[in-house]
This record gives sequence, structure tokens and C-alpha cells, in this order.
Amino acid sequence: MSPLEVIPRATRRRRTSRAKPAALAVLLSAALVATACSSDSDDSSSSSTTASASTSASGSSSSALVPFDTAAMDKLVNDMATEYREIGMMVLIRTPQGEYVKSFGTTAIDSTDAPTLDTKVRIGSNTKTWTGTAIMQMVQEGKISVDDPVSKYRPDVPNGENITVGQLLNMRSGLYNYTETVTLNEALDNEPQKVWTPEQLLALAFANPPYFAPDQGYHYSNTNTVLLGLIAEQLDGKPIAQIFQDRFFSTLGMTGSSFPANTDTAIPAPYASGYSYSGNIETLGEGKESLSPERIAAIEAGTVAPRVTTNDNPSWTWSAGQGIATANDLATWVKAMGSGDLLDEATQQLRIDSVQPTDPNKPDGAGYGYGIAQMGPMYGHIGEMPGYNSFMGYDPANDVTLVVWANLAPTIDGNAAAARVAMELVPFIYGAPDTSTGGDIDDTADDTSGG
Repeated sequence: MSPLEVIPRATRRRRTSRAKPAALAVLLSAALVATACSSDSDDSSSSSTTASASTSASGSSSSALVPFDTAAMDKLVNDMATEYREIGMMVLIRTPQGEYVKSFGTTAIDSTDAPTLDTKVRIGSNTKTWTGTAIMQMVQEGKISVDDPVSKYRPDVPNGENITVGQLLNMRSGLYNYTETVTLNEALDNEPQKVWTPEQLLALAFANPPYFAPDQGYHYSNTNTVLLGLIAEQLDGKPIAQIFQDRFFSTLGMTGSSFPANTDTAIPAPYASGYSYSGNIETLGEGKESLSPERIAAIEAGTVAPRVTTNDNPSWTWSAGQGIATANDLATWVKAMGSGDLLDEATQQLRIDSVQPTDPNKPDGAGYGYGIAQMGPMYGHIGEMPGYNSFMGYDPANDVTLVVWANLAPTIDGNAAAARVAMELVPFIYGAPDTSTGGDIDDTADDTSGG
């Protein structure tokens, strides 16, 4: 096997989606239309709500929203988390109608501690929104333009004179995703403590041909965001961790968020341990998302335990996925990002206008822009790495924040548990059902798998 052997683009990892009733495919985009015109017994599970009878003081319309059916929501989360064999899960929903908080399970197999809003987890590709927002702030400051060629900052990028910074931000550069190489996935299986440098990751990417010419397609690629992280360091003259701390964590009071050094595999307490039944090579490629029937049978029989991934080295994701945060911090962050609090009006509009459909055959489907995903009326992202899956979304039209994380990922049938639970909770938030947002969340979860 060649050291740079890759999985062909046609066989990039994709999740299987379990069949679901039409009612569970309800999508967030219904909210756009609307604004324009107990549970299973589980000693380690808990939920709470805070009711609000009035319309949001911010002026957001609550006509699209419905009061929380706490018992039904609790049952849904418990049932899905149990089905997916999750160890722990955390759900946070904030709307003008109130707040819903649901804790499922424990922070670790050998713990009796239930997850809380301040439990720290690895957030995977949600980190991309930190990197993208830092670049957009630098655009606002005049340090860089989205129309600049990448070669201006990184002369080593293949065809960099024809790739713009904006195309890195919206995943339209065509640059190969190093996460899809066999080399990386074998290392993740065999050397989970290996320390990767950003330059090593780029070398894996640049050794492979591009997917397409710049701006001639969409392909989610961690390579883009690693490059953006290096450019951000170059422009700000400081490490990416300090950029995030100075620009975001301190400003927003995100005390539970951090970006560890490449050699640091610890998660600050209190944290949730990560677990996975899947190997990276084992599930790499079309049709291989689900584990083999034999493996699944052994898992169901209790003879196979999940691997603990908590302290696997995350440096293979760097500025594309190395962040740590809490549910509280993700909610704070995604609302600030989606509402425009982090950029001036013109730069925020530039960012929102950059969103394009990820599938040209679905013009009203999931979209991706300058370091931000759109799923129905929600702006946010989804993150996944071995042992952790998280979803964050904010709907500025209705002032809705939705955050979910889970600490067994992926599921044995290849699903992203947090994203799936978020999708199924949509009908409990919005009063006007639609049939597209669940698909948007699913499509985005597919893109973000493996990083």
C-alpha cells in the first residue's frame, strides 16, 4: 500500500440514515414561513424547563414556536440515546417560549455523574466556526480580503494563485481533504497518540489531486480550515489558541472553552469521556459506515466494549476541529455568531450572503458559507470525531438556540447521534412543520463526519 494511497472521492465516508416517519423529518425551514406571514425511567437522566408566557423582548416573533412538551421531549431523547447506546448526552434549547435542558446517562461508563451544561467535550468541526469567524474579523479589520488569492499568504498551495480565501472558507477550493487519506486513517487506528503538525496535514492533502477547479463545486475539506488557521496566525502574529482566547473566549465569557496544544491530550475537568466502537479504516468508504453484522451482534451481546477515545491526540484536526467547549459555551457562541454580534453589519451580511447550497440539485437544502453552515433558518455547525458528536444551531428570526452533544460516536450503524436528536427535536420547537430541515441537518452531518 502506497503511503499516500487515498480513498477515491466517490467512496468518501457517508452515513446511513435509519428509516424515519415523515413526522420526524420535520425541518427548521418552516420557521421562515411562519415568521414571514413521562419519559422512560433513568436515574441518571434529568430535565428542566423554564416557561415564558410573553414574546421575546428582542422583538423576535414567537408565533412560529410552540410551548415545550417536556415529557414527550424527555422520552424522545431517552429513547434515541438508548437506541444509539450513548453513554451520556446533553440537550439545551432556548427560545422565547422558555428553556429546555435534558441530561441523559453519565459522563463515563465508570461514573455516576450526570452530564451538565458545564461538562466539557471535544467539539470537532464546530471549531471551524471559530477559525472562520477569526478570518472574517480580520476581513473587517482590513488585514485580508475574501478575494485575495491563497498564494498571497501560502505560496506552496497547489494552484493557490487561482484559489481565493473565500473559497477556503466556503469549501469550494477543490483542495483534497487529507482526512480522506488512508495514511491518516491508519495512523488514527494504530497510533492514536501521534502528534500531527499542520504542515504534515497539508503535505498529505497536497500530495493528492484536487477534486475540481476552484469554485467549480463543493467538497467539505479540513485542508481548507487548516490553511485558514495558519493564515490567521500569520496575520495576528500569535498562536491560534491565543487568537481564540483574545477574540472570543474572553469577550463572550466562554470560560469552559479552550484550544489545547498539539501535544496536550487532556480535557479540563469536568469533562465527558469519549467512546467509539468503530475503527477509522473499518468505516472508511461508501457502504462501510455501519459495522459488520458480526460486530454488531457481539456488541449487542455485551461481549465487545467501546474503545475509550478521550485522550486520543486531536492534533490531526488542528484549527478544523481541536476545540473543547461546554453546552453553555456552544449556546453562547452560536447565538453570537448567528445574530451578528461578532462582526459589523456589513461583514455579517457578507458572511450570510456567502452561503450556497452544498448540493446544486437541492437549491433549498443545506448550505455552507464563510465558515458557517445553514440548516433551514439555523446557522451553526456539526462536529464529530471518534468518541464525540455535537450539534449547534441558532435561528436569528425566532431567537432559537439548539445544542446537543453525545459521547459515543459514531453509532454502530454510522449515525451522528447528536445531529439526529437535534433533527427529531425540531417538531417540538416549531409549530409549522416542513419536510426539509431534517434533511439539511442530515446532509451537514454527512459532511462533517470524520472531523
